[in-house]
Amino acid sequence: MNNSNNSSTVLVAGATGFLGSEICRQLIAKNKKVKGLVRATSDPNKVAQLKESGVETIVGDLKNKDSLKNALQGVSAIISTVSSTLSRQEGDSIQTVDDEGQNNLIDAAISAGVTQFIYVSFCAMPGDSPLEKAKRKVEKHLTGSGLNYTILQPTFFMEVWLSPMLGFDYPNSKAAIYGEGKNKISWIAIKDVASFAVASLDNPAAKNRIVELGGPEALSPLDVVNIFERKKGKKFELQFVPANAIRAQREEAQDPLSESFAALTLGVVNGSEIDMKNTIDQFSIQLTSVDDYAGR
Repeated sequence: MNNSNNSSTVLVAGATGFLGSEICRQLIAKNKKVKGLVRATSDPNKVAQLKESGVETIVGDLKNKDSLKNALQGVSAIISTVSSTLSRQEGDSIQTVDDEGQNNLIDAAISAGVTQFIYVSFCAMPGDSPLEKAKRKVEKHLTGSGLNYTILQPTFFMEVWLSPMLGFDYPNSKAAIYGEGKNKISWIAIKDVASFAVASLDNPAAKNRIVELGGPEALSPLDVVNIFERKKGKKFELQFVPANAIRAQREEAQDPLSESFAALTLGVVNGSEIDMKNTIDQFSIQLTSVDDYAGR
């Protein structure tokens, strides 16, 4: 049995985020040596939690190439979940983080002799948003980098898009429905995306591949409402947001992030079905259903 994987170190970029912290947790559970890339300005509580769980935190910033040299010493694999979309600090933007920052990390990985790079992107969306352009540019750079790569392209995260933060206010039995709410989406759990990222480290089926990810079944937003109504035993009050209004938002957006957010919302309107049968055969990960999520 070859135990060399246990002695090699995995760097998680975006370690304090929802997805990054779950990836760290799963890596530690598998006895991997984990470095978490954090910034000097990262939330001290989140950094402390990482340290307590057994992660070695290292300060670095994708916007600062020199800081990455130090962070990558002794690292054999990188899992990057970094994005400026949910947590932003001064100087962060789609251009500086999702585009230039990720490309800096790939270049630093090549220079440092890192052998494997797992990049969490997202699946194809309608309309060419600044965020999607940045993701595809990074994917192109990574596939041509000579690194052993895996690009994961999950569809919509249930914990984000089916949460009060984005209008799915299940505690108060209210929901914003984008468009008619009839097109199906293979909603995926953050925990499952983390499991695919971790499994990609040692799974030959992940090598030099782009893998689309979704949940176990495709459900329309109205189907999801029905599941929550059944679990709560209470009807939801629905507010429909017409697709034209979202298109207008995208046209009138004053900045790349607002434009990208409107484009993602149109992605919800259009639906996003991912057939997971072959992927599940190759990765054997138990997928979380919307029903499971609603039950929690």
